[in-house]
Amino acid sequence: MLNRMKMLSWPQIWIGCGSTKVQVSQILKYCNSRCLGVVPQGGNTGLVGGSVPVFDEVIVNLGSMNKVISFDEVSGILVSEAGCILESLVNFLDNKGFIMPLDLGAKGSCQIGGNVSTNAGGLRLLRYGSLHANVLGLEAVLANGDVLDMLGTLRKDNTGYDLKHLFIGSEGSLGIVTKVSILTPPKLSSVNVAFLACTDYLSCQKLFLEARRKLGEVLSAFEFLDEQAMDLALNHLEGVRNPLPTALHKFYVLIETTGSDEQSDKEKLEAFLVHSLEGGLISDGVVAQDIQQASSVWNIREGLPEALMKAGAVYKYDLSIPVEKIYDIVEEMRNKLGHSARVVAYGHLGDGNLHLNISCPQYDDAVLAQIEPFVYEWTSKNRGSISAEHGLGLMKAEKIFYSKSPAAVQLMASVKNLLDPNHILNPYKVLPQSLSFP
Repeated sequence: MLNRMKMLSWPQIWIGCGSTKVQVSQILKYCNSRCLGVVPQGGNTGLVGGSVPVFDEVIVNLGSMNKVISFDEVSGILVSEAGCILESLVNFLDNKGFIMPLDLGAKGSCQIGGNVSTNAGGLRLLRYGSLHANVLGLEAVLANGDVLDMLGTLRKDNTGYDLKHLFIGSEGSLGIVTKVSILTPPKLSSVNVAFLACTDYLSCQKLFLEARRKLGEVLSAFEFLDEQAMDLALNHLEGVRNPLPTALHKFYVLIETTGSDEQSDKEKLEAFLVHSLEGGLISDGVVAQDIQQASSVWNIREGLPEALMKAGAVYKYDLSIPVEKIYDIVEEMRNKLGHSARVVAYGHLGDGNLHLNISCPQYDDAVLAQIEPFVYEWTSKNRGSISAEHGLGLMKAEKIFYSKSPAAVQLMASVKNLLDPNHILNPYKVLPQSLSFP
């Protein structure tokens, strides 16, 4: 077993895996035989410390494994190596008339292997579901160097346990993903983006329900941000302007529709907007007239993490909460903190994912003490998840019990012990140390 008490803080070793699973296998076999900790790393864009070493672990970065292996234009199934940058795959598929079912603000740096290993969510989950729904197969190297070939391309395969799901979202703690096969949807010709204002969160919630009823199959994104988030974007992002400049509204909603019939989709969206305006659900709104305007609207939403960093120190929380309760924790946090910090909220309202951010001029232990463990206790009490899409990594490993029962966590530890008995893979991540190091 790795002994964390004896680990030394010497510089980390960086290993760039040339181009084959054999190299990854040889590295893990060597490290496992000597009980050397290994940190699998992709684009290193995570927010919970899942891809960074803690002590003297070997870093295995898969960036050189960046080839597209195959693409079937009939089925839309893409097979690629794990080190492919997400944006490179987006561009590859765009030329083929397809899109990735995954879209992230970090797409210019993140890698598909890391996306799969963390079960990354993003902006398209409402329409296409999570990576558990889109990944058809994968290849992974186990801790002892064995290569597990599950690189299937079948949409239906009901033979035994579907083991690939163990590795999707395991954050490199069970094996290193080296190849992925993923189902990609066709690129549709009609895309519309609307940016709307609401007077309160209840109106945002009702608007979402109406959007599901009235827009149905063409609804592809439903994002929200509050007044504080918009103010940050306007003050800290270059070239950003408010599409609804007459006033700073309490809430903003970004709706995207994607379909195949431009006229029908526009008529459906316009009818929905007229109905919502007449019903008092929205107080103002604008529909993008071209790709440039649509990109400008999306830049506001996608630029919020950058705006927060420019504003100063930020405590970031990625929560999954029942839609009707999402903004309750924001208001309670504001009441709790008063004027000592700025509480900023935005997220994927369509799938109940709140990005709660507490912004301060500098990091302050007194502020943190008011935030934690309150934010985790509140989320647990309301049967939410303390990590909607960012994973647990190092920062939240000890917090897992707020979202999972002791029996479930113990079963996870049993799986970890079975696949990685020497605990070399991404040590100190995902599971509490009391379980990972019995």
